[in-house]
Amino acid sequence: MTEDRNPATEADEQPIKARKNGLYDDVSEELAASMKTGWADTELRDLRPVAQAPYAAARRAALSAAFPGERLVVPAGNLRTRSNDTEYAFRAASEYVHLTGDQTQDAVLVLNPAAEGHDAVLYLLPRSNRENGEFWLDGQGELWVGRRHSLTESELLLGLPARDVREAVAELTAGTAVPTRLVRGYDAGLDEALDTDEERDDELKVFLSGLRLVKDEWEVGQLRAACEATVRGFTDVVRELGQAVATSERWIEGTFWRRARVEGNDVGYGTIAAAGPHATTLHWVRNDGDVRPGELLLLDAGVETSTLYTADVTRTLPINGTFNPLQRKIYDAVLAAQEAGIAAVRPGAQYRDYHDAAQRVLAEHLLAWGLLDASVYDVEKVIELGLQRRWTLHGTGHMLGLDVHDCAHARREEYVDAELVPGMCLTVEPGLYFQADDLTVPEEYRGIGVRIEDDILVTADGNENLSAGLPRTADEVEGWMAALNG
Repeated sequence: MTEDRNPATEADEQPIKARKNGLYDDVSEELAASMKTGWADTELRDLRPVAQAPYAAARRAALSAAFPGERLVVPAGNLRTRSNDTEYAFRAASEYVHLTGDQTQDAVLVLNPAAEGHDAVLYLLPRSNRENGEFWLDGQGELWVGRRHSLTESELLLGLPARDVREAVAELTAGTAVPTRLVRGYDAGLDEALDTDEERDDELKVFLSGLRLVKDEWEVGQLRAACEATVRGFTDVVRELGQAVATSERWIEGTFWRRARVEGNDVGYGTIAAAGPHATTLHWVRNDGDVRPGELLLLDAGVETSTLYTADVTRTLPINGTFNPLQRKIYDAVLAAQEAGIAAVRPGAQYRDYHDAAQRVLAEHLLAWGLLDASVYDVEKVIELGLQRRWTLHGTGHMLGLDVHDCAHARREEYVDAELVPGMCLTVEPGLYFQADDLTVPEEYRGIGVRIEDDILVTADGNENLSAGLPRTADEVEGWMAALNG
């Protein structure tokens, strides 16, 4: 909805702005007339609703019930400039996607208060205008970036009435004032045009984040598909480790990205392809280092589906296919912590339980190895003081869904201080990280980082590991790598 990017309408006779240094100065009347005619009717008339449509409708109903009598405005977001006149690939706001099943840039969902609940309407860009030449002259016209759905097509696909988004601000600011809440931070035009209360807007964002805590059956299917594609992406990487050794971590990043683009929308977050001492940096996304046999590769990556649900999986792999004794000892400790954490994921358990279980196991190993002084501290004291965190650093997991760190704005009592219920999906990802400059550990530990992460669905009778297609034990990892590179 950024004004200087909107094409001119028939009521707006301003010419479409050309590039300053473009090779064509103007359009002849004859060419303009030619471009207006001779095009086939491409309207799609036999469309069926997208699979997500009924689930999105149920989510809108829950939202409506929570805010009676108020107008609710949820934007998809705008393109963001990468450099000059090029943009980053558009990724719609998760709140908007969850409530609509749509991913259209500049779109806006509005729930208008009605006698019973709300009436929902989608504001979308219609097909490019062929009368004023926008479809071929404007940088966002259809001959430049691809065909858009017509408003009628969108109505069929999404099960919602659709209006021209270029009229949204005028319609939202006209007439009698209606109590309004806006999800801010996605659409600069709406942020400026709508005079809403920041605290009330934050309450809307918090509610929408909490609405995603429990996944419905359709969402579980998307997460399962994301994990299955991610397993194939890890398999691709192992098969191409030889090329990575000959080049750099970038080969690993690119290999996984290829799978994500072939089977989904993209990667769900920046791939961490951390070889050697880079594995001790939690979010190493530069991926410009060497890949050396004898060291470990910590690969943290996830495929984002075409519907924008992401996996988040980590494996730590011996680059030459075999763990040395110290690497295996550290790996086995992290695996034991992960198994304790996964075992604690079940309905009725506190969310924090799996974190506490994993951290206790890691603390026990750090004491047993003499890295923490067992004559001074027992496990309880280590946990109380958080001393293990010098080497464990981060929490043991987070919610997963449309965002890799899903539901991040939900109320604490619904998330970190809540009980687990079926339909929640979270990661379990303990790790140990011995920095290259850590003088408190023996030299042979320094520069070793290990994390093991899986995506765990809370079920009625316990849990399901959605990423179980990847091996986890040291023996399984070595056997898997040998079979792929045999």
